[in-house]
Amino acid sequence: MASEAEGTFQRFAVFGESSSSGTEMNNKNFSKLCKDCGIMDGKTVTSTDVDIVFSKVKAKNARTITFQQFQEAMKELGQKRFKGKSPDEALENIYRLMEGKDPATTGVTKATTVGGVSRLTDTSKYTGTHKECFDESGKGKGIAGREDVTDSSGYVSGYKGAGTYDKKGSR
Repeated sequence: MASEAEGTFQRFAVFGESSSSGTEMNNKNFSKLCKDCGIMDGKTVTSTDVDIVFSKVKAKNARTITFQQFQEAMKELGQKRFKGKSPDEALENIYRLMEGKDPATTGVTKATTVGGVSRLTDTSKYTGTHKECFDESGKGKGIAGREDVTDSSGYVSGYKGAGTYDKKGSR
């Protein structure tokens, strides 16, 4: 049972920590383990309890706990979660909750699409000068859509016969 718990400990210890070897776990991942495995139920064991137990079992100046310290923490949380049971039985129940669990990543980050966002980003509904920044497909025109491109051909603006001087002069 403890080897299964150690596997779960290692999976949660390396979660989100690229430099972690899986031998030590920080408070963030300890809280995540307790939440994802159902140890933290919100009534008998809250996030505050989990933080207090973590601080109690870790070394004074350390930020992480080892698997041995983790087992002590689980004993304390087990007694709190399963009141009326013997410490060994409570620990067994805690390990049963942890069996085969992985860090959950579903529902962590959700892209919100509020009704107003799609309306504001629909380029077909743009008016005025903003309309000229996009072509018919909704793709931006870049600098051509933002600036008036000046005619630097040397002719006066609005002159209709641009490029016809050579034709007139060769009589």
